[in-house]
Amino acid sequence: MPAALPAIPPVLPGSGHETRCPVRDVLDCIGDSWSLLTLLALARGTLRFTELRRAIGDISPRMLAQTLRALERDGYVSREVFPTVPPKVEYTLTDLGESLLGKVTPLIRWADDNHARVRKARAAYVPPESAAAL
Repeated sequence: MPAALPAIPPVLPGSGHETRCPVRDVLDCIGDSWSLLTLLALARGTLRFTELRRAIGDISPRMLAQTLRALERDGYVSREVFPTVPPKVEYTLTDLGESLLGKVTPLIRWADDNHARVRKARAAYVPPESAAAL
């Protein structure tokens, strides 16, 4: 196990502390299916909505809009609207977004390097016959 990981105290259900846990709070935004892929696409530079959607591929417009709003809310992405008809909107990584991407890049590389092994383990997995076996 890596040294110098911070101790994360347990959170009692209903205590309200879950909203103050930094790990839960940050992962709530970036731990979904689309946020890291959106940040990765923006790592190439400023993009418009349709360019982002094309870069990600299989994301619906509604889900991309929700993801961008959450990333903007948390300070990872900036949104600039230009007064044209129709309005031109561009999305860019902020310094915070670039910092985050720098930290998760090793995870992204690990996922890429180990994807075949993970898929093989999933295919070989045999679930327990009953919940009692857990």
